[in-house]
Amino acid sequence: MRRRTLLRAGFAAVILVASVTLLVSWVQTPPDAAAAAANQTETPLSERESVVPERPNATVVTTDPPGGNSGTAAIVAFTDDGRTLYHNDTYGNYFDVDPDPPGSRTVLYVAGSRYDDCPDALAARGNGSYEDGCAKVVIERANLTTGETERIHTAVTAWDIWHDVDRLSEDRLVVADIAQDRVFTLNTTTGAVEWEWRADEDFDRGESGGQPGDWTHVNDVEILDDGRVMASLRNHDRVVFIEPGSGVQHNWTLGAEDAYGILYEQHTPDYIPEARGGPAVVVSDSENNRVVEYQRVDGQWRQAWTWSDDQLRWARDADRLPDGHTLVTDSQGDRVLEVDVDGDVVWSISVPTPYEAERLGTGDESAGGRSRQALTNGTGGGSATGEQTTGLAWVVAFVTGPAVNGLLYVAPGWMRFGDLLVALGLAGAALSWLLAELYWRETHRRLVARVR
Repeated sequence: MRRRTLLRAGFAAVILVASVTLLVSWVQTPPDAAAAAANQTETPLSERESVVPERPNATVVTTDPPGGNSGTAAIVAFTDDGRTLYHNDTYGNYFDVDPDPPGSRTVLYVAGSRYDDCPDALAARGNGSYEDGCAKVVIERANLTTGETERIHTAVTAWDIWHDVDRLSEDRLVVADIAQDRVFTLNTTTGAVEWEWRADEDFDRGESGGQPGDWTHVNDVEILDDGRVMASLRNHDRVVFIEPGSGVQHNWTLGAEDAYGILYEQHTPDYIPEARGGPAVVVSDSENNRVVEYQRVDGQWRQAWTWSDDQLRWARDADRLPDGHTLVTDSQGDRVLEVDVDGDVVWSISVPTPYEAERLGTGDESAGGRSRQALTNGTGGGSATGEQTTGLAWVVAFVTGPAVNGLLYVAPGWMRFGDLLVALGLAGAALSWLLAELYWRETHRRLVARVR
């Protein structure tokens, strides 16, 4: 009996300590800047109070919460002195946002909502079968000062919302079509597709990528000055360079299938041209929980810079700013932060599941930024080899990446990695105590039956 008493006391102590630890983490959670912004939308701008720390130029953030619906996802902007500039939560998910035109307080963004049962009105507007659900996609321009919104394009896709578009001309956008594993040029005046590249033109569906319903997860596209198109094939762990009319330039590809030491299901790569110290690519290496930069040297990609801290989980955007700082969205760390050249965090705000952030006045994404080599006169680190990750290394990469990040994605927004470990410990202690009590009860029942 004494042993049982000690075990019960031990279980109770673990549960108590874990509960108090989680309670403290919950209480100490930084204020939600997006929620604070939503509360100020009815107040005149001149009367709004600062809700985030000051930073030169306005900052725009989009969010992509789990199970997103209108009212939880948002696009939000803050003035340079930290007041709410804009807030819109009409749709279930918000992804890409770009200044449009550059230097203005008008932005172009991609948003939408997903439906398990496709509404008849949406299905009628589409051109496919939507038995497994559909998504409404909108491309809109919003004047952050006046709040005026202009609808550029609406589409219905079989299962997911486009994550990115890039402006080619006044009435043409290049689209990362995640639902059909392609990149195409959309004429927004006529609605016509004027050029397209399909991933299966250069890659075998049976040899690489994700499941048939989400094969490439192409989540980003960027038009380069030389006419090429850079695209992020997340489920292929690759950033590819496409020559319109010719296809992928394989000798330029950054990453390889399951070569997790290079990239692991990355998001939003930004290209830095030779004129600003490149060719280089700054990319959110999402499942490796880091931001990384690769420099092209002698026809090869070499790692030139990487950044992470104890909180960074599932980064999904990183923009190199003109002053050498990097603006990062930490999706599972629920924050947007700015890192200086030395790697110190100089600005941070709390936002639930941010997807992309833009600092207005600094150029579109990394358009005003320089490479790490240009900033430090360095030559970069080791080469990016294409060997696959297998065996124990694959298991470690999966657990520390998708497994943990997946749990954090569905966990309460205030939870961090440490909180997740504490919660798992609490659940383990509670389950062990329950099983022990059931075992002791059964043992006692058998003992009583034997005595009788």
